[in-house]
Amino acid sequence: MARSNILEGKKALVTGGSRGIGSAIAKRLAADGAEVAITYAGNKEAAEATVAIIEQAGGKAVAIQANAADDASQRAGVAAAAEALGRIDILVHNAGVAEFATVDQDTDESFEHQFGVNVRGLHVGTRAALEHIPDGGRIILVGSIAGERAPVPGGATYGATKAAVAGLGRGWAKDLAARRILVNVIQPGPIATDMVPGGEVGDMLKQLVPLGRFGEAEEIAGAAAFLAGPDASFVTGTTLTVDGGFTI
Repeated sequence: MARSNILEGKKALVTGGSRGIGSAIAKRLAADGAEVAITYAGNKEAAEATVAIIEQAGGKAVAIQANAADDASQRAGVAAAAEALGRIDILVHNAGVAEFATVDQDTDESFEHQFGVNVRGLHVGTRAALEHIPDGGRIILVGSIAGERAPVPGGATYGATKAAVAGLGRGWAKDLAARRILVNVIQPGPIATDMVPGGEVGDMLKQLVPLGRFGEAEEIAGAAAFLAGPDASFVTGTTLTVDGGFTI
């Protein structure tokens, strides 16, 4: 992991940073010079592994247990991150869940769980973080192309949560513009993590990607690094789609 100094002196919090896209984002921000806190719901081993990789490369990181589905836990995680870092210049909301069921098989519990983590948890966490984010800070929300497209049956509720994420990003960009806090949404397409279906469904999804492959978590991390860095100083309220052409 080659290091640069583009984010030197910055403090970043990445929720859901123990594995997959969140871990890749944490590693990339650290490689660009930021001190990083990650939160994890239950996979302490994976979180500690991410921290170890960052530290071995010369960066600074800390892992904090926080459950985005629980308001008090989410607020406590943000407070612990702010205490460990001193402030939060870059907030990346990556924690999320995906459950798939057609509307006739969906349940109230699944609906509430997905909205609880993907939307309410993000809302609670952002409000808790605002007092720790200085003017000129960055907020990056990880949404999904599922907020715009329903490629397979069973993804309606998940897609609705990600459409809500995009809506929050646009609204918050206006709310926080006076403080020069930039708010943007990254919308990944199919990315090679454990959340991507395998088997026939996975093969079908891959065929829908014009580039002919799934994306890599590091490619989403690159988009996050751009939005966190100085080259994105006039970018706010947008959705950056990183999907290999999936939504064309």
